[in-house]
Amino acid sequence: MTRKHSAKSFNFRIKLDKIMSTFLVIIHTIVCIALILIILLQTGKGADMGAAFGGGSSQTLFGSTGSSTFLGKLTTAAAVVFMLTSLGLAYLSGHRTTNSIMMDKKAPIEQQAAPATPEKLPQPSSPEAPQPAKPAQTK
Repeated sequence: MTRKHSAKSFNFRIKLDKIMSTFLVIIHTIVCIALILIILLQTGKGADMGAAFGGGSSQTLFGSTGSSTFLGKLTTAAAVVFMLTSLGLAYLSGHRTTNSIMMDKKAPIEQQAAPATPEKLPQPSSPEAPQPAKPAQTK
């Protein structure tokens, strides 16, 4: 009974991992698009730099450093969610469990192969040198 129970829980975990991965990918994609749009909607801090050199503006050289704007806070929140979904997706892809038909089989025990001994070549009975090959005949 424990085998059936463990197989059911394993299948449930696979389904849960797939649902969680799909959910994180959807959230990650939405946050990516939102982050791009939020950043593009913001004005740059160097936009009023010409006013600092005699334009009569009371801002500092690189823009005012007053309270952060709504878009600035939204950018920070979107960046945090983006990083968390990235870490979650990296964790799920590294710890992926899959169902296998070989799950119940044990790995075979490999036998040690006997060390190969080199074969001894027959020694020539006479100490004579081998005869050179004859050249090919030409017509």
